[in-house]
Formats: sequence, structure tokens, C-alpha cells
Amino acid sequence: MQRMNAPEVVPQGYRAVLGLEQYVKSNVDHTVLELVKLRASMLNGCAFCVDMHSRDALGAGESSRRLFAVATWREAPFFDERERTALALTDAVTRLGDHGVPDDVWDAAAKVWSEKELADLVLAIATINVWNRLAVTMRTEPPAQV
Repeated sequence: MQRMNAPEVVPQGYRAVLGLEQYVKSNVDHTVLELVKLRASMLNGCAFCVDMHSRDALGAGESSRRLFAVATWREAPFFDERERTALALTDAVTRLGDHGVPDDVWDAAAKVWSEKELADLVLAIATINVWNRLAVTMRTEPPAQV
């Protein structure tokens, strides 16, 4: 059962996160953005966001095969180099350990993303992690019907 409805309780804070969401939507490749959102949501165990981003990606023309493979992206042959580095960075940022993001992950991403693209990608990963933490903490459930 949902614990709280954040937009009702803290509308100004919720709008601030929405502002960041709008920025990343306008500045990160849509396909990569949906893959990143789905991967982080899987890692964070956010059922609401996994459901939403799976449906959003399918609606935008993404294949179900690639979406299912996000769970095992390292072994799946369906992703190009930019997508792979974005997924690796998503894993590292989402699972941020004692030593931060490993240099090899960062360096691989920096080889295929411009500095601005990489900064926008990190903002996108941070943003979905904020959404995941809100939804998981408040027990936001996916809609029963869509």
C-alpha cells in the first residue's frame, strides 16, 4: 500500500525533480535515456518505474527483445558501444560504492560521449535514481490497468 503521495505533500520539491526530468529528456538521446531509466529501475527494484519505462520504450518503438535484455546487457549482443557505456555507467552510478565510479567505466564512456553528453547522461542517471528512491520508499505501485 502506498505510504504517501509526494506530489500532494511536497509539490514544490516534486516540481523541482520534474524540472530536472524535463532537462534530461531534452538533452539525452531518447533511446539511451529509456535504457538507462529501465536499467537503474531494475537495479533499484522499482516496480513502478520498471513498468512505466518499459511501456514508454515500447510505445516509442523499442523492441521487447532489447528491453528484456537490459537485465543482462553485458551478455546480450543487442546494444551498440554508446548504449553499452551508458548502461555500464548506470550500473556504476546506481551501485555507487566506496570508491565511486571506476576509472575504466568513466574512461570508456568518455571515449564515445562528448563532455556535455556525458554530463547530461550522469544527470539522467542521477534523476532516475531520485525517482526510484522516491517510488520505492513511498511504495508507489504500477497502475492496475493501462
